[in-house]
Amino acid sequence: MKRENSRVVKTVRAVMPAVVSVVLTKKLEALEKEYEAANKRKSKHAHLNIPPEKIDARGMVEVGGGSGFVVDKRGIILTNRHVIDEPGVSYSVITSDGTTYPATLLARDPVDDVAILSIAPARPLPTVDLGDSNEIELGATVLAFGNALGIFKDTVSMGIISGLSRAVSAHADPRAPAQEMRGLIQTDAAINPGNSGGPLVNIYGKVIGINAAVVAGAENISFAIPINAARRDIADVKKYGRIRRPLFGVRYLSINPDFKEKLQLPVDYGALVTKEHPMDSAVVAQSPADLAGIRENDIILAWNGKKIVPERSIQDYLETSAVGEVVTLTLLRDDAEQHVLVTLGERK
Repeated sequence: MKRENSRVVKTVRAVMPAVVSVVLTKKLEALEKEYEAANKRKSKHAHLNIPPEKIDARGMVEVGGGSGFVVDKRGIILTNRHVIDEPGVSYSVITSDGTTYPATLLARDPVDDVAILSIAPARPLPTVDLGDSNEIELGATVLAFGNALGIFKDTVSMGIISGLSRAVSAHADPRAPAQEMRGLIQTDAAINPGNSGGPLVNIYGKVIGINAAVVAGAENISFAIPINAARRDIADVKKYGRIRRPLFGVRYLSINPDFKEKLQLPVDYGALVTKEHPMDSAVVAQSPADLAGIRENDIILAWNGKKIVPERSIQDYLETSAVGEVVTLTLLRDDAEQHVLVTLGERK
């Protein structure tokens, strides 16, 4: 029978060999201790029952995982931070040919949902090419790859780019609490648990994002981390051996017309430097913001001359800034505007 050679099929054939499974395992003894500690108050006879077939020859039990993809033939793999964010586990990667490799965690991004793993393959691995997430457009065709539900390997779904630069409270994992995620690519391509960490590619097979999240209770609304965030992380790891993210050091409330009215503020945009909780500090001690003299109740109006608005917050500006960069802030303090220079530090 003649094989189909449509653009979509060609892209699937090119990308799928570079998609991998990421598996997290933990020693049975460690799991039993955790279970007993968690259930101590409920029962003195708490015991973890795991079927023997779930325990491998080393006494390890699979406790989680997701998808990933190879970006360097020598064994560099991108995935989500939340896929590997489990304490006390061992990592392994299963490549498209079924080979299992022990994996090492090189770095996890402290801000974006990105992590970098490495393996030592016996031969060069198939890779995918990274695209430019700044060049994507609404309505463009995309394909999402991964291991749906952790069961259905080599799954691909197709859709379009439904939205850009989304800031949503989303579940990176259905088992995890919602978290604020910004700058996301929205797509209607199906992304299910297990797809997390897999590539979102354009019709030509260039990776434009990393499948990351779904909105609880919604249909056909999925999100991906723009690949340019991961590009920066890879470059940092190669140059510095770690991911370097800039530190500013304030807690703030994004001002809009409603907040202006409720809080009786003098402006309807900007970032009000304020505590989130009574025990917090509005300005982190010895942070770049503190050293620059920023105070609680200051309103930061602009970052390098560009207005701070809910759609373009301080966090969004930090995404495109570098450690050591000097930025000019426009502040409103006691109804008077002033300009402050801040040298961004490194987030630990």
